[in-house]
Amino acid sequence: MAADVNNRIPEDESRVSPQNGHQTPGSGRWMYRGVWTLVMVAAVPLLAFGIKYYQDSRLFRRHEESVRALGAEGLFLFSSLDTDHDLYLSPEEFKPIAEKLTGISPPVDLEEEVIHDPNGETLTLAATMQPLLLNSMTKSKDGFLGVSHSSLSGLRSWKSPVVPSSSFSASQFRVFLPPKNKAEVGDAWWLIPSELNIFTGYLPNNRYHPPTPKGKEVFIHSLLGMFHPRPFVKSRFAPQGTVACIRASNDFYYDIVFRIHAEFQLNDVPDFPFWFTPGQFTGNVVLSKDASHVRHFHLHVPNDRSLNVDMEWLYGASESSNMEVDIGYLPQLELQSTGPSTPSIITDEEGNIIDSRDGATEPIQFIFEDIHWTSEISQQEAARRMEVTLYPFKKVPYLKFSEAFERAEAEKKLVHSILLWGALDDQSC
Repeated sequence: MAADVNNRIPEDESRVSPQNGHQTPGSGRWMYRGVWTLVMVAAVPLLAFGIKYYQDSRLFRRHEESVRALGAEGLFLFSSLDTDHDLYLSPEEFKPIAEKLTGISPPVDLEEEVIHDPNGETLTLAATMQPLLLNSMTKSKDGFLGVSHSSLSGLRSWKSPVVPSSSFSASQFRVFLPPKNKAEVGDAWWLIPSELNIFTGYLPNNRYHPPTPKGKEVFIHSLLGMFHPRPFVKSRFAPQGTVACIRASNDFYYDIVFRIHAEFQLNDVPDFPFWFTPGQFTGNVVLSKDASHVRHFHLHVPNDRSLNVDMEWLYGASESSNMEVDIGYLPQLELQSTGPSTPSIITDEEGNIIDSRDGATEPIQFIFEDIHWTSEISQQEAARRMEVTLYPFKKVPYLKFSEAFERAEAEKKLVHSILLWGALDDQSC
């Protein structure tokens, strides 16, 4: 038993020795690891700061060298191509210049996976336009005093659509079909979501060429490209993107209304950028639920207000350069289907071709049944639901001055009056 006691004494002492001020090998290793961890934790932010400082210093030196080599205006043009702002031009960034110099546009990877049926139906769209009325601009009141001729060169020369007519596959209109969770009449959704928020601010002004469209942007870009060769599917400022709403439905068809906020760049180098931003594009498409047939398509800039376009142009060679702003009236900018989509080949029940459409024969004549909707809302209600999607503040009703007092009296509420130069829900007025 004495031996057992003697064997336990060192074990007990080893447990209490730290309390007596003696350091064991285990505690020493623990302290070493703790100090090393603290050193590593402190070193990480210092290392990150050092890397950031080195990168910023290097970028600053490149900027100084660029200014000396190109001058302020040359650097401005360079920056309009340098989309990632690394002061180097990649082949993709240089492509707009190569196309301008060679006059050859290589095939563009539009990053959209669409299966086109060669025997599917096609739809022809016609583009019509009446140019902006220059006398509707406020600058016209003093004869455009102080406005250089080059600033307005793109605006003055844009007299007609760049593509008056174009054919599209009916399947391309599939982009307007609602997502699975938005199948009821009155449902609204983002077709092209906005990427702007309080942290991103707005997109840069010193650009000439739009970024390569992706996904559903591709088809919207193709439609707007009938008007002008440089459409920007996503505008620089909010509201940005495209929303849609199911206005009517039956077992086979949808009537979908949509609203697009996009803009055009009218100038090209060496002139400074000129941004042409309609208040909105709106329209509707009537198509089958499998997008095999399109009965009707219409897109236009509303012209029911006295001013419907915002214009901005730069006077300098940097993002912070002076910018002129004006508004004006565009009588017409419109895409309209010339008729329902039709197949190019007609087959019998066994798949044999019984008729075809080619350039040597008369167009095939089709008779279409009338569409009767089983559920629908008004055009005005569909527009309101899209507005609420774009502008959350529209959930609160904004009334005309006289109507507000009548409502306040009936509901025994106070009136909150707001005086604005223009409208909150329109970019142009």
